[in-house]
Amino acid sequence: MSGVVIIVSFLAGITAAMGLGGGMLLIVYLTLFAGFTQQSAQGINLVFFIPAAAAALWLHSRAGLVDWKRALPAAAAGAVLAAVCAYAANIMDPQIIKRLFGAFILLGGMKTLAQKKQ
Repeated sequence: MSGVVIIVSFLAGITAAMGLGGGMLLIVYLTLFAGFTQQSAQGINLVFFIPAAAAALWLHSRAGLVDWKRALPAAAAGAVLAAVCAYAANIMDPQIIKRLFGAFILLGGMKTLAQKKQ
């Protein structure tokens, strides 16, 4: 089992680095195949996100692609919203969270399919 977790984590890291939402892959794996609850999977995803985001930020910053005047307020707002949503996830019914996550994935997929190629 640990080998599968390492492989999925590796693939999630690659997709996250490409901006494709590696966290969705990780959450789907953890809930459907590894038997984690939605709340636990989301918590693990948040812990996984920290090193992935730090690595991406470091690489993009070195390449001069980070506008720090805009990035810092966005990061602060994101941290506050993440804390609020984590609290809400802990008090919500797990079935509601699963449905909301499923709707989020479906809407994201429909948006992707509807986009015109550039």
